[in-house]
Amino acid sequence: MAGLRSMVLVAMLVIMVVVLAGCASSTSKEGEGSSSDTLANSGSSGSASSVDGSGKVGARGRSSGAVSGVVSRPAVKDFAENVALQDIHFDFDRYEIRPDDARILDANAEWLKTHPEYLLLVEGHADERGTSEYNLALGDRRARASLNYLVAQGVKANRITTISYGEMRPLCRESSESCWAENRRSHFAVQRQRQ
Repeated sequence: MAGLRSMVLVAMLVIMVVVLAGCASSTSKEGEGSSSDTLANSGSSGSASSVDGSGKVGARGRSSGAVSGVVSRPAVKDFAENVALQDIHFDFDRYEIRPDDARILDANAEWLKTHPEYLLLVEGHADERGTSEYNLALGDRRARASLNYLVAQGVKANRITTISYGEMRPLCRESSESCWAENRRSHFAVQRQRQ
């Protein structure tokens, strides 16, 4: 009887080890290509996504090539400021485009349409209030709202990449409403397309 109990205990331990090993293996595969490692190769941190030629927005993987049918995006570090493209701002905890900011986006869209040789990076930012995870998601929604507006104005979707920095890159570091309002923004940078 004692031998049977020992065999049952050993069998249960073997089953538990197999199950746990399977869970660890599937967890590491699920994390591959997720936004947590998205920018590891570019030296930046944040959550990035891009738009392929079909207009679908998807999470970005490693930049070594297409991941799950989504085109690879240029490295974030290769984008630069352009004085012709102005930032837009958002209300607290919102990502809807305000009327004054729509006019700014209209001007940005016109510049982009007359300069088709440039790719666009849309950065989404948030103020310091809220958790880091929430602010990354909010920054992503702001960047995507900006992207969608520009696409509706005729900018080709496959030229646009988005990234969220959440609260990680503030313009202003004071804890005041005027400062927080500066940090709630979409910022635009460009890179000349490679031929």
